[in-house]
Formats: sequence, C-alpha cells, structure tokens
Amino acid sequence: MSLWDKYSNVRAHSVQICSKLQKEDYVVQPIVDVSPPKWHLGHTTWFFETFILIPHAFAYQPFNSDYNYVFNSYYENIGARVIRTDRGNLSRPTVDDVFHYRKYVDEAMEKFLPCVTDAEVLELLELGLNHEQQHQELLWYDIKYILGHNPLFPEYGAENIENALTNTSDGWVDFKEGVYEVGYSGSDFHFDNELGRHKVYIQNFSISTALVSNAEYLEFIKAGGYQDFNLWHAEAWDWVKTNAVTAPMYWYEVEGEWQRYSLSGFEKLNPDAPVSHISFFEAAAFAQWKGMRLPTEFEWEVASSSLQWGKLWEWTESAYLPYPGFSKAAGALGEYNGKFMINQMVLRGASVATPARHSRNTYRNFFQPNLRWMFSGIRLSK
Repeated sequence: MSLWDKYSNVRAHSVQICSKLQKEDYVVQPIVDVSPPKWHLGHTTWFFETFILIPHAFAYQPFNSDYNYVFNSYYENIGARVIRTDRGNLSRPTVDDVFHYRKYVDEAMEKFLPCVTDAEVLELLELGLNHEQQHQELLWYDIKYILGHNPLFPEYGAENIENALTNTSDGWVDFKEGVYEVGYSGSDFHFDNELGRHKVYIQNFSISTALVSNAEYLEFIKAGGYQDFNLWHAEAWDWVKTNAVTAPMYWYEVEGEWQRYSLSGFEKLNPDAPVSHISFFEAAAFAQWKGMRLPTEFEWEVASSSLQWGKLWEWTESAYLPYPGFSKAAGALGEYNGKFMINQMVLRGASVATPARHSRNTYRNFFQPNLRWMFSGIRLSK
C-alpha cells in the first residue's frame, strides 16, 4: 500500500464516522471532556499541516493563519490556543470551512507524499495517522455523549459499533508468581509511553476471562453498592455524593425496568452484555464488593495472550507512570504523553470504538478516575 493510500484511508474513516450527523451535531460541546466533532476534524488536519507540511513541504502556504490558534490542542511549544472549554463556542470556522480545510491539506499531502524518503518525516506521518485514529475513537465517545445528552435522545443509526459489544464465556486463568517482561519490543509503530521494556515481579494471581456483565453490575446496584461508603475510595465517595451517581452512564430506570441509551437509541438492558461506560471509581468499588480487585497493568499484559479483548477498555489498578528510562522527545512532540503522567489510571486492551490495527497488548490508555464517557468496562482479578 502506498503512503497516499494509507493516509487517505485513515482520513476517510474520520469523515465516515461523522457521516450520519446533522450539521448542528458538529458544533456541540456539552462538557469539557467532549470536543465538537468539527473540532476533531480540524485538529487532526492541523496536526499534518503543522508538523509535516509547514516544515517539510516546499513553498507550502497554510490554509488559514488563525487555525493554529483554533485547532492547537495542548501543545505549549506551538503557541496560544483556544481554551478547551471554549471549543463549543467556535461557530466559525463553519463545518463547511473545516471540510474545505481537510480537502486543502489532503491535496497538499497527496502531492507531497510521493517525494518522501526522509526517515523523520515518515515517523511523523506514522504518528499523525495514529493520532488521527485516537481522535476517531474520541469521536465515537463524543458523538454518543452529544446525542445521549440531547433531551430527545436521538439515535446515531441502527448500524453502529455497539452492535459488536458482546461478552465471552466466564472462567478464570491462573498465573504463577515469577519475573516477567513487560513493555513494547519491536520495530512497528508504538507510543513512547510503551517503551522501557523491563522486568517485573508478579505474585500468583487469577484473572477472569470475561468482562463484568450488566446483570452482575445490576446485582451491585440492587445490593446498595452506591450507598455503601465502605466500598469506595474517599475521593470516589465524594464523587458519588456530589454527582448523585446511582448507575453507569447511559442507564435509566423507567417504570421499574432498566434501559440504556446506545447509539441505536434506547434499548432494554441486555443482561449478558458487558457493563460499559464505567469510571475507575465504580470499577474499584464493584471489585471491592465482590471481594476481588482490578488487575494491575502488568498482570493484564502478562495475561493478555490468554484473554479475548478488544470490546471495552479495561481499568487496571495501576497509576499512569513512566517506565524505567522513559524520556520525552524534544519540542512539541514531547508533550504527547509524558506530561499527562499524573492523577490518571491506566486502561488496557481496546474497545469497539478502537480503529482496526490500532491496538497492542502493550498499549497504555489513560484517563482520570472519574471519567466514564469512553467505552470502558471491568475485568476482575484475584
């Protein structure tokens, strides 16, 4: 596959994800964690323009000098930017403007890519494609949140990624204590936070082959799990009380029957499907209620070859920290992962929203422990 084919396939997928939206859907930002779909489409385009075309393509002229301010996300090295909470206030540039921007940059990349031989540029291209794939997953999270918090609860469409959300058979796999190696090793693409392959000592443990189901989680609710402070971390209990949390995100009890909002609209709760949109706070409390725990990220990685995964990101008991020898790249690209290694927990695996070929058993996803708008679930360990 040529560089252009690889590039254009990834770029087309972002547009395809948004293809069922109305124009008004592109601009909404209900909460700070959700970015408008229009912003995602512009930001991923800005990444290629800023890091590849402007410094490396001869005589390239930026599409609009204001877009560096509009679509820079968090790169302090690049300069000033619209603050995250104000992305929903960007009625301009319009949706049409953003699609014109994508077309302009894609046409420039189509001319530029056949000439690329420089290893640095090839690495930037690979990073840019993986960066766009990360935003494709975020698009699914954000689109569901936007539609799922519209008072009319409109559906995205009958055919969507959640149709693949099924569980595996229940069972346990045992692992003996010993020294294991974890971290990325190889020559394919990987993020810097996966590097620093190293040895860890792990005690005897068992890990579930299935994710926690809706039926199991409903038992937790009925047993008063959200009312028992003994099950929750102190910060988690404050979160429960402050936000009046009584069930997973998108769950609603209607006339005594539990339903959930999905991308297909409201549906009766499927007891066998894995519970999704769970915060670390909830995952840890559920594990405590079961007399078990969440796996560490190293246990998860050691066990991954024995597990079926890829339906939901799975919370681990591990804080997001650097591996031995971790070092940030110089300049803006060094801001990609390292500066977020505080106050976040690691999730492993992948989800129904993860693009094809964008997952590895060493992939380290990370979010703050209160967040649950992503496709996250629970796997137990003991």
